[in-house]
Amino acid sequence: MIKQPIKIKELASSERITNFSEVISGYTEEEAIKEAKRCLQCKNPTCIPGCPVGIDIKKFIYQITEKDYKGAYFTIREKNNLPSICGRVCPAEYQCRKSCVMSKKGLPFASSEVINIHFLERFAGDYGMKKNLVAPSNKDKKLSHFKVAVVGSGPAGLCAAGELARVGIKLVIFESLHRPGGVLRYGIPSFRLPRDILDFEIDYLKELGVEIVTNFIIGRLKALEELLTEGFSAVFLGLGAGTPAFLGIPGENLCNVYSANEFLTRVNLMSAYKFPEYHTPINIGKHVIVIGGGNTAMDAARVALRLQKINGISPHTTILYRRTEVEMPARRLEIDHAKEEGIKFDLLVQPQELLGDEGGYVQKIKCLKCSLGEADSSGRKRSVPIEGSDFEVDCDLAIIAIGLKANKILTSVTPALETDNYGDLIVSPETMQTSVNRVYAGGDIVGGEGTVIEAMGMAKKASQAIIDCLSK
Repeated sequence: MIKQPIKIKELASSERITNFSEVISGYTEEEAIKEAKRCLQCKNPTCIPGCPVGIDIKKFIYQITEKDYKGAYFTIREKNNLPSICGRVCPAEYQCRKSCVMSKKGLPFASSEVINIHFLERFAGDYGMKKNLVAPSNKDKKLSHFKVAVVGSGPAGLCAAGELARVGIKLVIFESLHRPGGVLRYGIPSFRLPRDILDFEIDYLKELGVEIVTNFIIGRLKALEELLTEGFSAVFLGLGAGTPAFLGIPGENLCNVYSANEFLTRVNLMSAYKFPEYHTPINIGKHVIVIGGGNTAMDAARVALRLQKINGISPHTTILYRRTEVEMPARRLEIDHAKEEGIKFDLLVQPQELLGDEGGYVQKIKCLKCSLGEADSSGRKRSVPIEGSDFEVDCDLAIIAIGLKANKILTSVTPALETDNYGDLIVSPETMQTSVNRVYAGGDIVGGEGTVIEAMGMAKKASQAIIDCLSK
């Protein structure tokens, strides 16, 4: 047995910062087989319950060792509608890989030697995409006369649509933007998730008969109640969390201060990095400051650095974070990539005010140094500002990446939908049904920001509840 994981190939940092090409290359057939053969094929695999959608990880990895890539693809598809996407963006180190027996104490393996489950899933997913494989459907004639509406085409919406279409239910997805994909398209840069991968998965759903209506805002162009009275037997809400959070400090209204949500949407969805080919320009400064420590902050910083390089500006992008790297919620892989690409990290720093010039453009950020105190409700040590430690940093473009809040476009005009204090939908944990009969929800609109695969897990649970309801 090969003890060490098969290292994944990546573009050199000097090359990748000059473009938006995918950073990680993926396994070759030979590499995938070698990595798959490292799996112990446990009698009681603990990795499977670590996957939010319950993929039979043991089985598909074994199929790869047998060169049955088609079988591996179909095994994954039984539980996961978006294998090539999840193989790229899932934080496997916190889910299936964390649950792998190789990570358990007492075994002669270090956690760093755990099977690269996500890269093997990506290999199988990409194989199925290249071969244009179509997983067997499980259509039920009894369900074919039902029609269900899905609001939002992010990971939760796409997953719910796939689950329901596979059993023969007619699906219509309503997407507010001009392209489907939700956060997968507007939030994740193409160097992490190439657009042809996302488009393939969406086209796959269309082949199942899913209809996608874009530029259509439920809650504005049509009320939720109208969907239920116009022939839809049920509705799934995958609205996401599209409202950016801000710091609440002076100067956030200065020019060249972006939320990460707007910045990434302009670049990822509206192709600002291809200006003037696309008519969506975006300002980029000489001193870019990104405030935050999550995956979105890493994405924003890495995008900004590329824009600086492409525009002939000497790259100078810095991440400000009020805790240390240990407390950063971002994936280690994304932090490592950011460092490799030359992004600077200024830690234990808390912004106090954004300072502008006479023209109203941000020029500097006034900050305080911090120390770490006791752990807060998140389990991380609290950031404690140090009085009298004021200092300023140069900044001609600031990106605030401290999280997203619930999108309230629909809930604000639908009083019957019960929400919590954060504006998130309240659902039944067993069925994901909201306070409105026949209306279900999942993803970031339920419980706040989460991962792609967690959103899909909620969508699968809701889809099964819808199927059970319609089958009665």
